[in-house]
Amino acid sequence: MPETGTATAADPWEYCLYIPNDPRAVTVSRRTLRLILTMHGLIRLVDVAELLAAELVSNAVRHTKGPAALRVRWAAGVLRIGAWDADPAPPEPPVPLEQAAELEEGRGLALVKACADLWGWQPLAREGNRGKVVWCELAAA
Repeated sequence: MPETGTATAADPWEYCLYIPNDPRAVTVSRRTLRLILTMHGLIRLVDVAELLAAELVSNAVRHTKGPAALRVRWAAGVLRIGAWDADPAPPEPPVPLEQAAELEEGRGLALVKACADLWGWQPLAREGNRGKVVWCELAAA
């Protein structure tokens, strides 16, 4: 919990965790996110946020060959979770959740779509980094 006199859950903040292309990065990202949200007093968002981050980071690590990053931002009562990867190709559209239950893989974005308040992706080219960010949002309420 934040110490008395420090930032509150209402104050905006942002973290970025750069990760290698390694399946273990998913667990590191989930645990880091849990710590961030707990320290900012947003424990009520942890379970869903961890699921969403795991799906986004898993896709970034699994479907690309380069590094990736987990970005977490809190502003105006909304938590935005994003996964950057070096591949500018758009993600495959999510299959309907009813169909996803029968698939062995490819359920990630269907879960993101079902659990997040909003999700999307955008190409990214800044500071010499190319690729895309796939993101989702959770409102605090």
